[in-house]
Amino acid sequence: MTELDISVDLAAAEPPYEQVRAQLAGYIVGGALPEGERLPPIRILAADLGLATNTVGRAYKELEAAGLVTTRRRTGTIVTGRQSLADPVLGASATAYARSALRAGLSESAALDLVRAALRAASPG
Repeated sequence: MTELDISVDLAAAEPPYEQVRAQLAGYIVGGALPEGERLPPIRILAADLGLATNTVGRAYKELEAAGLVTTRRRTGTIVTGRQSLADPVLGASATAYARSALRAGLSESAALDLVRAALRAASPG
């Protein structure tokens, strides 16, 4: 099983389930969690992060709805594949932005807030 470095900031505006979902999606889309890899059981990840099992369960359900994982009774939650990016350059741009944000000393929450603001500003209508 791949070692996951997931953290949750309970003071962030973003709900904990979304923080977990976004980090796992990033691992999947970025290729760190390959197809066929098993995610940690919900109870174990929840205990490791100090969260309720329902919180991690919601993150897993969101990942499943996005087509990134599938959950089966006996095998657990398995990565089904990468979400296709419209353009591979976007993935490289996202990685470059993340590195720049970290070098600038931004928290994950602040970096995501900048992206959300940029998306809203670029959105037509």
